[in-house]
Amino acid sequence: MGLPLPRLAQDDCEKIDSSVKPLRVLLGIAVLVLATPSPILRQEPAARVDDPAPPTARWEQVQTWRSDLQAERHPADGGGSFRLDLAEGTEGTEGNRLEVQVGTSARIPLVYTAGPLGVAQGGALHFMPNPYWGWSVPQTTHEHRPGYSEVTTDAQGVVLETFFIGTAEAGTLVIQVGGRGLAEGEQVRIVYGAGALGARVDRHAERGSRLWLYVDGDGDGVRGLLADSPSVDVLPGPPARLVLTGPSVARPGERVRFTAAVLDAQGDAGLSVAGTLRISQRPDGWEVPETVELQPEDLGSATFEVLAGTPGVARLRATLELGELLLEDEANPLWVAAEVPRVLWGDLHGHSNYSDGTGLPEDYYRYARDVAGLDVAVLTDHDHFGARFIDQNPEMWEEIARVTEAFHEPGRFVTVLGYEWTSWIHGHRHVLYFSGEGEVLSSLDPAYETPRQLWEALRGRDALTFAHHSAGDPIPTNWTFLPDPELEPVTEIMSVHGSSEAADCPRVLRRPVRGNFVRDVLDRGVQLGFVGSGDGHDGHPGLAHLSPVYGWVSEDRIGTGGLAGILAEERTRPALLAALRARRTYATSGPRILLHATLEGHAMGEALPADGLPEDAVLRVVVIGTAGLARIDLVRPSAVTSFQLGGELRFVGDIPLGQLAAGGYVYLRVLQVDGAMAWTSPFFLK
Repeated sequence: MGLPLPRLAQDDCEKIDSSVKPLRVLLGIAVLVLATPSPILRQEPAARVDDPAPPTARWEQVQTWRSDLQAERHPADGGGSFRLDLAEGTEGTEGNRLEVQVGTSARIPLVYTAGPLGVAQGGALHFMPNPYWGWSVPQTTHEHRPGYSEVTTDAQGVVLETFFIGTAEAGTLVIQVGGRGLAEGEQVRIVYGAGALGARVDRHAERGSRLWLYVDGDGDGVRGLLADSPSVDVLPGPPARLVLTGPSVARPGERVRFTAAVLDAQGDAGLSVAGTLRISQRPDGWEVPETVELQPEDLGSATFEVLAGTPGVARLRATLELGELLLEDEANPLWVAAEVPRVLWGDLHGHSNYSDGTGLPEDYYRYARDVAGLDVAVLTDHDHFGARFIDQNPEMWEEIARVTEAFHEPGRFVTVLGYEWTSWIHGHRHVLYFSGEGEVLSSLDPAYETPRQLWEALRGRDALTFAHHSAGDPIPTNWTFLPDPELEPVTEIMSVHGSSEAADCPRVLRRPVRGNFVRDVLDRGVQLGFVGSGDGHDGHPGLAHLSPVYGWVSEDRIGTGGLAGILAEERTRPALLAALRARRTYATSGPRILLHATLEGHAMGEALPADGLPEDAVLRVVVIGTAGLARIDLVRPSAVTSFQLGGELRFVGDIPLGQLAAGGYVYLRVLQVDGAMAWTSPFFLK
């Protein structure tokens, strides 16, 4: 295992590829996965049933993780302490934390103090700022480039040598300890961002952005993480947008809640602003407040109630003046009707900095509830990905469970305990526990390393799994393990990665595998409903499509994201579980498009007998867009029929189906003029 560490000049960073992954270094292995594109995949998936070795598996990655788990660590590995080296009274500091603003540069002094066992000659410190979302790569070569760092020590007889491992986007500064080594109490100082350009700050606002340090105490190439590495709080930028959200369905005479949030250009919340929100578009006969006051302590977010009036479709509009800045937004359409199924909006998949995301778990749920105005949210951090792993640190999983339960408020806001089963062999799935209790069944544990093993361990419990980014990057799903009908009734077809629905979808994810789309799985007779989820890593559940980081966003185009429209009358975990099991769901790319369809009285997701349908069967459809509607696609096996809509805001009508064959399916795909999309779950024909 004693592989040599490659020494790299900063100019060489952009040349690094996945072949440079010394197992002993064990640096942000996840960084290399994100930064190194996989080869373009063209092959058909294997026809073998329950194939344990699919051609899309990333074995090098798997072996790296396994070698890390098997490596023996010396007691000196991960020893010592690491803190911010700030003078008392420094502005923007509290304890061992520093506040910086998103989109700026910073100079961050840090100090490492050796522990009782010190650091032996040939040992090393590995400094890695949060590697995922925009911090400058630390380097000691070019003083006039971002991330330039100074490394010094006052210890006599100690020689420090620095070199870099990683890519131009993310990596680790290795500080090799020479001479006599570091004794207990001796220090190494790192000034991150010591050059003229400082260190570029994370592109997302968050609490607790970590500056990680690993210590190889005995010099054998195996390192340990300092779990108490210091953190920086990244503050949001100036106000840039107003987001107004509300329910999509209400009953006449019902009081419903709307949420207004002031965000920066990246979609970050937490802005201390004061102003008067004016509701400038208010339906006749409704009780709608004319104004809503925002106070600094509200941190840019407020809710207000509306008494829905007569049946119909309403679109509230609001404006907010902040000095010379005028912000405005139109809420998603609200359909007031007595018998239309309610739509609960959920983001069932996203990440915090407990794996490779942004912000703390409590901030994730607070944004989902108080900023995005979601009905349902699930935090699904990776089982084994990031700097620390929840499958190796039970206290992290316990904290996720505690926070998830603390935010659960039946009737208003539903949270579900979950995590992401991160298999680099069979693809990623998120696991949801609707009872509020469950354990991390790690994809690296031989007992749960295949989908079949995972499902058997979950059988009989109030739990579900969802495959995501299943058609392509970052890892395709191994569909030779056909989804368990009890535990995986729906699948995620849209997220920040793009769509896995079909090759003819306008928003396909990167490097898809031919024959591996969800529609290909439906063609094999598998019955799966559709959901969208954010899979956001920016701490913005429910609004990931607003981030300029994901996909493309401009004045009239909506970025890549995902939401689940869940047809359930109650905001409770049992009602949510029942709706998902019955496939009473639809998917959007993020915006709250209202989509309703029935087939001769049957709800989407149902399986119904083909021979019981009339020859002139139709889909009864209502689509109410958040922008103009471009077209509706009617999708059947081997046939897609498009209906152009010319930019109208709504479509209400019947779509004739013609001959329907047993064993088939039919569903709708909606495309708006701004690029946003929505899909019904399929109707299945028995």
